[in-house]
Formats: sequence, structure tokens, C-alpha cells
Amino acid sequence: MTQTENLLRQLPTELGGLDAGPVERVEHEYLPWEKRCHALANVLDIRKIVNTEEKRRGIESLGGEIVGKLTYYERWIIAFANILFQKQILTPDELARKMEEVSSRSSGDTVRCD
Repeated sequence: MTQTENLLRQLPTELGGLDAGPVERVEHEYLPWEKRCHALANVLDIRKIVNTEEKRRGIESLGGEIVGKLTYYERWIIAFANILFQKQILTPDELARKMEEVSSRSSGDTVRCD
């Protein structure tokens, strides 16, 4: 198999065997939004809304270039949003309104989203 054929068959999250240098293992404090993202993953799984396989496929569907630019939890949250859009549980407009509401909280403005 040629290198091009291998790249076409290889999923963006499959990094085994690629020359990437040593893995730097660093413990870090999780940011509040990362903790909430992990909690959201648990709720979506417990409620049988998004399972682990769907999450994995959602991340892989982002493609190698995007996956390489995002942090671990950024990948998760984008995959969750896309899956919820596909299942018609959430719309992009609903998500945008909620993001505006949350953003306005930090700036001191209050916006009500129903």
C-alpha cells in the first residue's frame, strides 16, 4: 500500500505508527468549561442521547486538519453539537442564542433566551 493510499484509509484520530516525536505527559488543572464538557458527555451517555461510538465517529468526521488544531475537549464539544444537530435535538440557532446569553453574562449584560 502506498503512503497516499494509507492516508486515505487512515482516520484522523489514528496516529499510531506516525512519526510525531515523544509524547509529553503533563498533568494540568482542568478548566471549568472542560469539567462541564465532561459532565455533559456523561449526561448524554446516561440519558442514551449520544453514546461513546457516536462521539468517536463525530470526532473522526471533523477531519485530520481540524482535529489537529483543536484541544481534546474542543473536539468533544463540536462533535456533540454536530450529533445533536443531526438528531434534530438542537438547532444551530438555538446554540447560537445560548452562546450569546452565556457571553453576555460575562460582560454584565443580561439577555433572556427561552
